[in-house]
Parts: sequence; structure tokens; C-alpha cells
Amino acid sequence: MLAYLGDAEDAGAALALHTPLDSAEVVEGGFLCRFADAEGTVLKARILVNSAGLWAPHLARRIRGLDPRHVPTPYFCKGSYFVLRGRSPFSHLIYPVPDSASLGIHVTLDLAGRCRFGPDAEWVEEIDYDVDPARAGLFQPAIRRYWPDLPDGALEPGYAGIRPRIVPPGAPPADFVVQGPAVHGIPGLVNLFGIESPGLTASAALAEVVARRLGLPPSEEFADLTVPPDGP
Repeated sequence: MLAYLGDAEDAGAALALHTPLDSAEVVEGGFLCRFADAEGTVLKARILVNSAGLWAPHLARRIRGLDPRHVPTPYFCKGSYFVLRGRSPFSHLIYPVPDSASLGIHVTLDLAGRCRFGPDAEWVEEIDYDVDPARAGLFQPAIRRYWPDLPDGALEPGYAGIRPRIVPPGAPPADFVVQGPAVHGIPGLVNLFGIESPGLTASAALAEVVARRLGLPPSEEFADLTVPPDGP
């Protein structure tokens, strides 16, 4: 991420932390953006890219001039991880057969070689990043399908994340939505909805799709990238 930031700053970008966008208004030549900072900053922008993750639908509804029918309903799917106490018995990743909600409780190794299991899939109404220790009881049978020798009591809570789903529980998974002017009719605006894993891995390619939606020339790195048509 620091490398991305360095490249962006070399190209003239500025990172403004602790400056949440409160609302935006479609005006002639771009957007009038109002920020929820102490100074009440207002910025005129020619291009607005809404890549707010979990909050992308919420932010899109605060863009005056954008038809609400183009904003999907968000659904929060929590994924928790547990960490194995002691030495990892694995030297590689293990992925079980995925289910309809997630890739399943798989094995990943951190840079220190510690073994993590997860994530599971838990539909929630509120954003909460605490890991419930009781969910270890749900992890154990899933892990023992590929590691029968998992000792009792060997799991400790790790961390959790929230998937920014745009389909309800039980519905088929939705693809990433990179919504440009061909859909909503507003020049210079791109909304990114439902960008869950592997969104970070695909971030450079997603940026290229955003640029194409805005009518910018393709980069040399992604000159051969086939960009899907702008859809709802």
C-alpha cells in the first residue's frame, strides 16, 4: 500500500486522512464535495470515484443528482478468523471446497509462520469486528474435515472483517460492480459496489477499469485488459 501511495504522490496526488466526505452534489463541470472536518471544507472536483467499501452505498445515496435506483442495498457478511496455538503443522495454504457464502474455512500462514483458520460467513446487521470465542465450536468440525488431529482448545480468537455484499443471504454471489456514466448518466462519476476479497489483490486492475469507465486512455501495463461493459 505504501508503494501505491508513493506512486500516487509522484503523480501529484495528495492523501487526506481523517477527512470523511459528507456529501456531494452534481454541478456543472463536476461535483461539489463537502467534507465533515472541523473547517467544513468544500472542494470542486471534475471526477468523483466512490470506492468506500462497506460505506459505498451509503455514500452514493449522499450524492445529490444520482438516481437512488442505481444504488444497491448493502448486506454485511462478517468473516472471523481463529489462530492456532503453538506451531503450525502446515507449510502451505489449504482451501476446502467453497460453499455458496464464502471460500470456506481455509488455512493461511502469516509472515511469522503462524497458522490462521477462516474466514467463516456470518450475516450481521451491525458492523462489529469482535471475534466471538464461542464460534470456535463451529470452526472445529470444518477444520477437522481436512485436519482430523486438531486438538481440542487449540483455537484462539484472531480478527474479523466485514464483506460488503450487495446481495442478500441465500442469493447467488454477485460480481464486482464498477458503475460508470453509461449506467447512471453522470459524467465523471464511478461507483464501486460489492468489492470484497480478492478486491485488494485485484486493485490495480480495478483502477484500470475505473479509468476506462471515465474514458481515460489505457495504461501500458493493462493495454491487453478486456474490460467488461458498464452494467447495473
